[in-house]
Amino acid sequence: MSIPHSSHWGAFSAVPTDGGVQVLPHPDDPDPSALLANVAAAATPTARVLRPHVRRGWWEDGPGPDERRGRDEFLPVEWDELLDRVAGEYRRVLDEHGPRGVYAGSYGWASAGRFHHAQSQLHRFSHVLGGAVRSSWTYSHGVGEVLMPRVVGSQEPLISPTSWSSVEEHTDLVLAFGGLPAKNSEVASGGISRHEVAGRLRRARERGVEFVLVSPLRDDLAAELGAQWVDVVPGTDAALLLAMCHVLRAEGLHDAEFLRRCTTGSEEFLATLEEFTPEWAEGVTGVRAATVRDLARRAVRGRTMVTVSWSVARARFGEQPLWAAVAFAAMVGQIGLPGGGFGHGYASTGGVGKRAGSYPLPTFPQFADPLRVRIPVARIADALLHPGQEYDVDGRRETYPHLRLVHWAGGNPFHHHQDLTRLQRAFRAAETVLVHEPFWTATARHADVVFASTTTLERNDVGAARYDDRLIAMGRVHEPLGAARDDYDVLAALSQRLGTGERFTEGRTGEEWVEHLWEEWRTGPAARAGITAPAYREFVAAGEFVLPAEPTEKVMFASFRADPGTYPLRTPSGRVELHSATIAGFGYDDCPGHPVWLAPEEVPDAEFPLHLVANNPATRLHSQLDHGATSQAGKVAGREPVRMHPEDAAARGLRPGQVVVLRSRRGSCLGGLVVSDALRPGVVQMSTGAWFDPVAGAAAGVTCGHGNVNVLTRDVGSSRLAQACTGQHATVQVSAFEGVPPRVTVFDQPS
Repeated sequence: MSIPHSSHWGAFSAVPTDGGVQVLPHPDDPDPSALLANVAAAATPTARVLRPHVRRGWWEDGPGPDERRGRDEFLPVEWDELLDRVAGEYRRVLDEHGPRGVYAGSYGWASAGRFHHAQSQLHRFSHVLGGAVRSSWTYSHGVGEVLMPRVVGSQEPLISPTSWSSVEEHTDLVLAFGGLPAKNSEVASGGISRHEVAGRLRRARERGVEFVLVSPLRDDLAAELGAQWVDVVPGTDAALLLAMCHVLRAEGLHDAEFLRRCTTGSEEFLATLEEFTPEWAEGVTGVRAATVRDLARRAVRGRTMVTVSWSVARARFGEQPLWAAVAFAAMVGQIGLPGGGFGHGYASTGGVGKRAGSYPLPTFPQFADPLRVRIPVARIADALLHPGQEYDVDGRRETYPHLRLVHWAGGNPFHHHQDLTRLQRAFRAAETVLVHEPFWTATARHADVVFASTTTLERNDVGAARYDDRLIAMGRVHEPLGAARDDYDVLAALSQRLGTGERFTEGRTGEEWVEHLWEEWRTGPAARAGITAPAYREFVAAGEFVLPAEPTEKVMFASFRADPGTYPLRTPSGRVELHSATIAGFGYDDCPGHPVWLAPEEVPDAEFPLHLVANNPATRLHSQLDHGATSQAGKVAGREPVRMHPEDAAARGLRPGQVVVLRSRRGSCLGGLVVSDALRPGVVQMSTGAWFDPVAGAAAGVTCGHGNVNVLTRDVGSSRLAQACTGQHATVQVSAFEGVPPRVTVFDQPS
């Protein structure tokens, strides 16, 4: 029997077998993701949390900061006894410290379902209790979430820019800073039933679109697109863009009329460009001055799209390349034209560049947050380590609350966060850490309480995404393994013990909620939008429901361009702000009021001579299902691969397949060496997401024995404006590992 289901990397059907499940991609998907091969691992006991566990020190000695956290042994316990104990701890913290003492962490990639969305579940739970401290923005594109509303009035460029169909039909030149990596476009939040990005790029190339890849990695754009590769020094994109702006101004190629009509602060910005010559840029970026001039001149000869990947901004001073790209596109003068202008994040997921559907989706209500206290998501370690410390963000002076109880569901901060040794210290500073996890990830291993959670294969749900036209009846493929429970059931039981059970559940089981959400949507928002959807039982029997077709073409800021007075942007001036008086008024030296070049604070030196690029993996979504078939097939010597240019490998006497040690100022990890000329000399590349294995690493004298690159990266905000993640770059040294490499133990059950 084939059971429909969905994931962030594709809709599929699952066929239960004696040994687990067989996964079949959606029949209408033209380019299914290889990540689907990881799904079968979720149906096996490998690495699963099969029953609830507690850390011995917390269970026996009570809550409090504890250096044993992450090293202590775990005890299996019964659900009722554990829930009673956790409810008592919640009462203690709320009574003594109020909701500001609780962090309802979470991060939203656990499920493509609309009901079993861990972040929504946890937020609803905390809201009925009186609120909790929450995170704001994302690790993926936190810079854009803060900067874009200040510069263009909204987050539209990073979630819904000009559509791929417009690029495919109208663009002549794509300048891709950070590339358009196919591996990232395989994933879309909430699910994706048709992977179309690769096909659209291919058809654009066939029509004659020229591509320029600006990246230290040649495979950040598919080889079949025949792109010109501009192998820029990592972290210098802003310098290159400002030099290109200099060329347009110096040669009179900029669109002065567009700047006058549609921007503010252009005079102030243009006056800063004198020093940013192509010759200056060559010394900073490694890109020849002639190439800088050529790129700027080509941009005004035809219809040009400038795209900056989310990854380019995930760096110290990451606001600058993004803002500089907006400024360059404004000088070219094609913002608001079909196929022209700029975007932030094309191919960063499969949804960016798809026109978002106008139809509403079924939604699990979370209630209003009574507390409304937020910290930037990438600053959780700061908050735990420095309660009461003041910090700047987006023009405000804030204070970190004293977080006593950390409650995490649906995310893995030991994947997303940087400087994991520091994050370990931060987790040990909390009094209690509660984690919902199906797997023994490092986050679970650094908790006091591990709620054994089900996977999506073990429950029913409705899969839906704003960039997809199908709603998927996600069926239960198999019964929960061991004593695992749905997050909803765990939170409902806790709510009952804390006196908020009736409000949290509204008297419904999880199964009843899924049907209720569908029926409420079908008879309410869907009906009002003119959508005739089947009753829930019919939907389940059919396996999916296809929404009515909508226009696919979109040109971002077209109305604004046509009439800025009638359709102003939501900025103080109503225009694109090349100089922002608001940001200038904040007085931030690390993010002044216009795009500038700010030199990196960490650069290669004699001790750490190599640039590290820590990008998203091609073999899994973030750290999910690292023990799955596709992810494991990508390992080298059982560890995360690290790529190095042949010249750099030869200089160190290293050979392909060898276990190597990467060291930075913050830590070290092992990896399996891949030698490749698809990256700039002096650059090494290692993807994020390998499960952190500090036990094996400690035995070998390194921080992580498996290859979690975030033991190397720096935990500091992009600037005082966004305080966003800076995990894309570091400086490192690579050498051969001497001796017998330690066994990778992170997929084993803990002691």
